[in-house]
Amino acid sequence: MITKVTRPIRKPTKIDKDVSKLRWNWRLFAAVATMTGTIVGAGFLGIPYVVAKSGLILGLAEIILIGFILLLVELYLGEILLRTETTHQLPGLAKIYLGKWGYRLMFFSMAFGIYAALIAYLIGQGESLSYVFFGNINYALYFALGFWILLSLFVYQGIRALKKGESFGVIFMFFILFLILIFFSGKIKTENLLSYNFSYMFLPVGVIIFALLGFSAVPEVLRELRRKEELMKKAITIGGIIPIIIYILFTFVVVGFAGMATAEIATFSLGRFFIILGVFTMFTAFFALSMAMRDMFRFDFGFDKFKSWWLACFVPLILFLIIYIFKLTSFTRILGIGGSVAGGLAGILIVLIALRAKKLGKRKPEYKIGLPFWLAILLILFFIAAIIFEFAF
Repeated sequence: MITKVTRPIRKPTKIDKDVSKLRWNWRLFAAVATMTGTIVGAGFLGIPYVVAKSGLILGLAEIILIGFILLLVELYLGEILLRTETTHQLPGLAKIYLGKWGYRLMFFSMAFGIYAALIAYLIGQGESLSYVFFGNINYALYFALGFWILLSLFVYQGIRALKKGESFGVIFMFFILFLILIFFSGKIKTENLLSYNFSYMFLPVGVIIFALLGFSAVPEVLRELRRKEELMKKAITIGGIIPIIIYILFTFVVVGFAGMATAEIATFSLGRFFIILGVFTMFTAFFALSMAMRDMFRFDFGFDKFKSWWLACFVPLILFLIIYIFKLTSFTRILGIGGSVAGGLAGILIVLIALRAKKLGKRKPEYKIGLPFWLAILLILFFIAAIIFEFAF
């Protein structure tokens, strides 16, 4: 006779609850880190220069306003993903809810933004390395080409181990920012805090949008929180607010210290040691964006490895050389154009997708945010205005 042994039901102990809470907190931390790490890139190096032109108080107000507008749109994007049964990046969502025209426009916005960023980073990295080694930017072209050759080889080989260094890069960047706050907060001049120029009030808009864009991070946050989707809203909110605070502190200290003498690449105003911050962030950002571009051509369009690599690496190089040789534009100008056009177009499409997803989404989301028609119109008008202002002013 076989005796059936029944396993006694054990009530959860305090240790079980603590372990469960620790796992919950770790998942949330990982998701917040993904969100923050994606947003905080080399784009923030251009904010102090454009804010110094418009005036610190006005510029900080724009960082707060634009930051919370983008955060709201990112929360709408999170709700869209939660309403959708399968996980997609932005072009895939646009295709589901808007059709082929939405897919094409979203792809264009992403490609335009990435190419603009890669060109800006080639300009910034060349000037930064030239200044670190020679104290001037006379050798910027040679350093930019050397940087491009090295990173292009990494991208071709697909050295994904370097992507693991992005998290360490974010930690290193936060450490350098902390040092900047310590060393320069005591050197802030009152006159630099009170100056303003309303004729440049729209100048920071595109650069700030570029620096705060985090749309592509939201699907990654969902992957981090799989089976813990109820944490999605909190992760997006915290991960979106941290960069706003960082940019406010960084801009306040740099502009308060340097005033109108603030350089286009902000760390130039702080000395050679701190230029390393820009060098490091542009290195990791350039590699990550190039890999993303290469993979998009390879897996979404079915191009072979060489053609995908060529489109990801040689197109921005050719555009950079044209811009550099004919002196067509500058570091912050490219950031502004990339932010206003790519961010503005993507923002408009996300608002339209949100309106459709609320009606057509097949899954009940873990959170909902109201989107009245008047608010949708205001958000769309904001992004349209950002594009117009970038080219009109």
